[in-house]
Amino acid sequence: MAEFLLELLSEEIPARMQGKACDDLKRLVCDGLKEAGLSFDTALARATPRRLALVVDGLPTEQPDVREERKGPKADAPEKAIEGFLKSLGLTRDQVEERETPKGAVLFAVIEKQGRATSDVLGEITLAALNAMPWPKSMKWGSGTVRWVRPLQGILALFDGAVVPVEFAGVTSGKATIGHRFHAPAWFDVDDFSDYQAKLCAAHVLLDAAERREIIRNKADELAKAEGLSVKVDDGLLNEVAGLVEWPVPLIGRIDDQFMEVPPEVLTASMRAHQKYFSLETSAGELASRFIVVANLEAADGGNNIVAGNERVLRARLADAKFFWDQDRKVSLESRLPALEKVIFHAKLGTVAERVARMQSLAAGSISGALPGDDLADKARLAARLAKADLASGMVAEFPELQGLMGRYYALADELPGDVAEAIAEHYSPQGPNDDCPTAPVSVAVALADKLDLLVGFFAIDEKPTGSKDPFALRRAALGVIRLIMQNELRLSLRGVIGEAVVGYAEALHETVDTVLVADHLIAFIADRLKVHLREDGVRHDHIDAVFALEGEDDLVRLVARVRALGDFVAGEDGANLLTAYKRASNIVWAEEKKDGTGYEGDASESLLDAAEEKSLFAALNTAREGIAKSVEIEDFAAAMSALAQLRAPVDAFFENVTVNADDADVRRNRLLLLSQIRTALGAVADFSKIEG
Repeated sequence: MAEFLLELLSEEIPARMQGKACDDLKRLVCDGLKEAGLSFDTALARATPRRLALVVDGLPTEQPDVREERKGPKADAPEKAIEGFLKSLGLTRDQVEERETPKGAVLFAVIEKQGRATSDVLGEITLAALNAMPWPKSMKWGSGTVRWVRPLQGILALFDGAVVPVEFAGVTSGKATIGHRFHAPAWFDVDDFSDYQAKLCAAHVLLDAAERREIIRNKADELAKAEGLSVKVDDGLLNEVAGLVEWPVPLIGRIDDQFMEVPPEVLTASMRAHQKYFSLETSAGELASRFIVVANLEAADGGNNIVAGNERVLRARLADAKFFWDQDRKVSLESRLPALEKVIFHAKLGTVAERVARMQSLAAGSISGALPGDDLADKARLAARLAKADLASGMVAEFPELQGLMGRYYALADELPGDVAEAIAEHYSPQGPNDDCPTAPVSVAVALADKLDLLVGFFAIDEKPTGSKDPFALRRAALGVIRLIMQNELRLSLRGVIGEAVVGYAEALHETVDTVLVADHLIAFIADRLKVHLREDGVRHDHIDAVFALEGEDDLVRLVARVRALGDFVAGEDGANLLTAYKRASNIVWAEEKKDGTGYEGDASESLLDAAEEKSLFAALNTAREGIAKSVEIEDFAAAMSALAQLRAPVDAFFENVTVNADDADVRRNRLLLLSQIRTALGAVADFSKIEG
């Protein structure tokens, strides 16, 4: 068994593309190997800013020989059919054989293909993989026509120590590579992957991104700790920086004191977005006037000039940020609102100013009514009015990721109430499963209004998510609605508040919106998101469907409590048996309704009851319905399930001893009505027809 080593040397590959490029190269080459009948033990791909590397170990030196049989037409088939078969295989009539089968003599072709040398096959596989690499962005260079992420400079391709011939983008493969651009720019030969990795390390190139990340993390922590500080955790930035350097050397720099009055989020955003610096924090969790920069070389002066240069560049960056900060505070948030009339939210849904007006009505309406606070409606209306105003500020134009957050700072500068300012900052939250969910009443009202307005608007114009596509992040918004309601135990009619939102869109859409249809589709969508949200808790999706199917059940807090009680009930012996009885009763009633062409709805007549078992079931159903109604009214769903459990014994006895299709037509009808009442009783708790099993 032998090893195949491939390296593609180029100019700097964008950090965000390196991980996927590794996966794609490995996938394409391995798929080619499998298609060629070449088995292997392991395949490993690595990337640095200047190279992609792949090593495949445990390959045979030759392809296995292949013997294949192809069945053709009958021996006496028309000549054209036989010619077509022979032509497809490149054979003549005397190269195929006739075999007797139950259907007569049939032509068979036996094709024996001798395996080729693996090194020859690897060249073809590699070339095909390089041509098929799906770069998000690629380029041509010089007079060439081949596209690659960046100009290609070298191809190292070795199989069992020998060069695999490959020519791509005007570059011919060999057994040499180069190390670090500054520390080791000379070419050197390698023999195998172990030799390759060792020589690269000696040439100041760390091939493994995980190793580079660990060095950056440890050295940055060491530098910060020496000054009594800690590195602000930022895994995304760490991954990106590890993809920018081949030989990471973390250094510590200083932020000028004049910039420390700028909000820390602004400083962090500026350092992160433009310079890829790590922020440092004090023991109190405040932003420190230090930063970590990761150099790509070991400087002779210990990095002093590198730090000084980065401090100089940062000074210019932060001067811009301070300028925006100072200029933005010269006018109030309120004065920025007219600018929102010129910002389009969506071509079919109007401007951001119109969206803000809808959010005000929504936040101050039934949403505020479901939250605690005497003056909540007024505060929610004010916060919703100003929530998007910072979109017209210079700072948010420069750093869009700070929208909402800068609104809070500007609201506090305008001396607005603190909870209003916090609501402006938090109204985009939660933006993901790991994002904190607002809990302050004003924040909850505005955040919920923001997400419901977004959902209703795009559902009203039929811009729903399809498959994996969700350009307007509607799935995230629906999960946000669920978390806001559930974590704050907000007792709210979802259908009612969706109706309010639809009414707000009527003018923007310049047409009558089908409120019921939009609400139906949106509630079904939220139900699907709820299934995802509760999946980790072991809540079954069919139980959610069973409760959502109840007419008027759109209070998520009550609904989830009912679902959990239903799950506990069905998981027990009484619940499982009663579910079976429900399905049996329903099937009998449905079958007889279809046969008789009539429905069996309503109460059974006590005077027509004959057998003791049906009298017992009649009494038990009346008792259970009363108990269920009272329990559901006070939202004691565990008690409602207990009332259902009392039906198990009389239902079992009924099915065991009573013949539903009695000879007497009136008795038969009465017994079918009795079975129908089983459906009705259980239907007061959930739609059991939607429960699987």
